[in-house]
Amino acid sequence: MRLFIATSIAILSSCLLNSSHALADKGLKIAMEVIERDQGWGDSSSKMTMVLKDKYGQSTQRSLRNSSLEGSSQGDKSLVIFDTPGDVRGTAFLSHTKKTDSDDQWLYLPALKRVKRIASSNKAGPFMGSEFSFEDIASQEIEKYTYKYLREEKYNGVDCFVVQYDPVDRKSGYSVQETWIDKSKYIVLKTEYYDRKKSLLKTLTFDGYKKYKGKFWRADTFLMVNHQTGKETELQYENWIFGKGLSEKDFNKNMLKRVK
Repeated sequence: MRLFIATSIAILSSCLLNSSHALADKGLKIAMEVIERDQGWGDSSSKMTMVLKDKYGQSTQRSLRNSSLEGSSQGDKSLVIFDTPGDVRGTAFLSHTKKTDSDDQWLYLPALKRVKRIASSNKAGPFMGSEFSFEDIASQEIEKYTYKYLREEKYNGVDCFVVQYDPVDRKSGYSVQETWIDKSKYIVLKTEYYDRKKSLLKTLTFDGYKKYKGKFWRADTFLMVNHQTGKETELQYENWIFGKGLSEKDFNKNMLKRVK
């Protein structure tokens, strides 16, 4: 009897382990397909409006410019410049995403006339008072997470895969992320972020997707809702341009003080 019980437990454990590996493999394949379908865009720029809304519904707006350079051996590079209002005009944020190491990020504050490096321990902090963190602004490299396929379900009438993203970096502000991915287009429609205590912290939804250059999908609106504070931040994108000829020199931290 003891031998039978031990054998049954071993078989059950093996089945559970194989099932876990299968779910991880399926989750990884879906996440890789999302990234692979978006490769080859080179460089891009856009204009943005950031709408900050407090828990009472009062809002303020900021206008920004965003430019990005697709990575090859490392992750993408991006530059965000604030144009209005006056108290943030000239503020610039530069991010060099890494595939395995901590990202390099810098913030130029014109009032202080200095460039501040964002420490990896502060990546969970809010980006310019918004509900987006510095971590959220970086590009989503495949190596930054482990994956688990959870289920299939509809979101806003669209058939989706639901995949769990588990950050590899233990300094991440999140325990896990659950992401809804359009099964036909392999674009992200919604992400739920869970804090280190595994409580739902924020939800990010994407709306108004358009296809550029016959291949690259970009959403017009990103809405981040913080369920624990009641605050929201909406990013509205327009005037997408691809292939401007941007290069590494346009994303050098030494040029942050000279951005216009």
